[in-house]
Amino acid sequence: MDIKIRFAEFSDIEAIRSILNHEIENGTAVYHYEKKSFSEMEEWFEDKKRFNFPIYVAEIDQEFIGYATYGTFRPHKGFQYTVEHSIYLSPNSVGHGIGQKLMRVLIEHAKQQNFHIMLAFVDASNNASCQFHHKLGFKEVGILKEVGNKFNTWLDIKILELKLNDN
Repeated sequence: MDIKIRFAEFSDIEAIRSILNHEIENGTAVYHYEKKSFSEMEEWFEDKKRFNFPIYVAEIDQEFIGYATYGTFRPHKGFQYTVEHSIYLSPNSVGHGIGQKLMRVLIEHAKQQNFHIMLAFVDASNNASCQFHHKLGFKEVGILKEVGNKFNTWLDIKILELKLNDN
């Protein structure tokens, strides 16, 4: 299995939207209730480009299987060295090392851009995602109790942190 990681192109928006919408409808990795339209994803894509934030995609045999990105943690100047990341894979691609490969590229990019901290906000009941992040060096630094609600359930969020450099 040859996994190709590359920067996203405009033509990837529909595949990205499909994976995200699947998670919106079926999971708790994202707390949106409504599926994203193509125009919303197009605006998201253009914002990433405008602010020079990467979107990496993973492919196997030219089949789109996932993406990872990071962006602004908070808009205040004092948070300019901290980013929050997102990673989503197609359901049949989970557990094959694809996510780790995507994240390693994303983390390296953030280091090269001189970011100091990368954050992950993970549904606290998602043990697989927490373990995934721990394998990559993320440390749990907090939990926010019942801050989200999806599928008529109150959800906790674990905050995971990765220090990218020693500066």
